[in-house]
Amino acid sequence: MICQECNQRPAALHFTKIVNGEKTEVHLCEKCAQEKGNMFMFNGGSSFAFNNLLAGLLNIDPSFQKQDKSPFHQEEIIQCSHCSMTFPQFLKIGRFGCANCYETFKDQLNPVINRLHSGNLSHAGKIPKRIGGGIHLRKQIDELKNELRDLISHEEFEKAAEVRDEIRTLEKQLTGSQEGGE
Repeated sequence: MICQECNQRPAALHFTKIVNGEKTEVHLCEKCAQEKGNMFMFNGGSSFAFNNLLAGLLNIDPSFQKQDKSPFHQEEIIQCSHCSMTFPQFLKIGRFGCANCYETFKDQLNPVINRLHSGNLSHAGKIPKRIGGGIHLRKQIDELKNELRDLISHEEFEKAAEVRDEIRTLEKQLTGSQEGGE
């Protein structure tokens, strides 16, 4: 494949950008990619660094930051007690200085993780359909048991009875599917 910019050299870097379901591909040679500079997060070096990609992803939109501060209020910069790294340094470098940084910057990381993972803060995993039937049922039963505990603690016994019956139905399905060889 030939570079789309200079139409002379072979393309060595391939970028795919998907925005609102619309896919755009860019194929560039190393020289053109370096000349494009910040557009593709290159710092003028001879190779692409993963931490540059991560630093670019972590630059938080102002819409994700808190807006309740006064314009005269000077923001306090949080610093890791173990390695002395600040959050702006992390955003620039793209990696933490030590394991303690994760705990120190936990509040600043939540919006970043939310943004990178489409609004999810926890990893739910992915289970293949052909073997996941029992696993999905167990997960649903666990969720219902938690709901049942909450309903009982709030003394909503009618709803709790309905949830209990639903749990029993799912448990019968689970034992039936296990006996069937799944």
